[in-house]
Amino acid sequence: MNITSVKLKLIIATVYLSLLFIGLYFLFSAVDLKDLTSYDFIRLNKDIILQYKEENFLFLTITFFIFCIAWVLLLGFAVPLLIFAGFVFGKWWGIFIAILATSIGATFLYILAGVFFRKFIEEKLAPKFSKLREFFNKNDIVYFTCFRFIGGGGVPYAVQNVLPVLFNMTTRNYFIATVVGSLPSMFVTVAIGSGIEKVIDENAQLNAMKVITSPDIYLPVAGFFVILILAFILKKIFFKK
Repeated sequence: MNITSVKLKLIIATVYLSLLFIGLYFLFSAVDLKDLTSYDFIRLNKDIILQYKEENFLFLTITFFIFCIAWVLLLGFAVPLLIFAGFVFGKWWGIFIAILATSIGATFLYILAGVFFRKFIEEKLAPKFSKLREFFNKNDIVYFTCFRFIGGGGVPYAVQNVLPVLFNMTTRNYFIATVVGSLPSMFVTVAIGSGIEKVIDENAQLNAMKVITSPDIYLPVAGFFVILILAFILKKIFFKK
C-alpha cells in the first residue's frame, strides 16, 4: 500500500468520524428526550406528522429512506427507525422501507469498514469472535442469516454490521443475509410501531390495560417471543461450541 493510498484512507476515515460526532451532537441538541417519553407530546405531534405524510408522501418516504441509510452508516441502532416506520407508514409499507434502507446502509457500512477500518476491527473483534470463523467458512450466507435472525446473540447492531469483515464475506451474500435474517424481527418491531399509532389514535389518555389488550400490540409482542424461541433453537443448532 503506497503513502498516497494511506493518506486518502486517513482523510476519508477522519471525515467519516467527524460527521458521526457532528451528527450525534446536533441530534441530542435538537431532541429533548423528555418529550419523546411524553404521551401528550407524542399524541399531539402524531396528527401533524401523519397529515404531513398524506400531503407529502413521496418526499417523506425518500427523506426517511435516505435518513435510514445515513443513520446506519453513522452506527445508529435500528429500533427507533423501525418504530417510526410502523408509526408513520404502517406495517407493510413501513417494513418495506425500513428493511431495504437499513440493509443498504449496513452494506455501505460493511464496505467502508472493510476498506478503512479492517485492521482496527480485526484487533478489537477477532479475539472475541474467533469461534465464528469456522461457521462462516462453511456457508457464510446461511450462518450470517441465522446470526441476524438471532439478533447477533446480543451483539450490538452496529457491531453486527461490521463483524463479517473478519470473514471476508462477499457484499452480495452480506446484503441477502442481512435482508432475510433481519426481516422477521424488524417486521415485529415495525408492527409494534404501527400498533402504537392506532392505540394513541383511539385513546386520549394513556391506559396500560388498553395498550396490553390491544391486538395491534399483543400480537406483535407474541410474535417477538416466538422469534426469541426460534432464535434460541437456531443458536443451539447452528452455533454450538
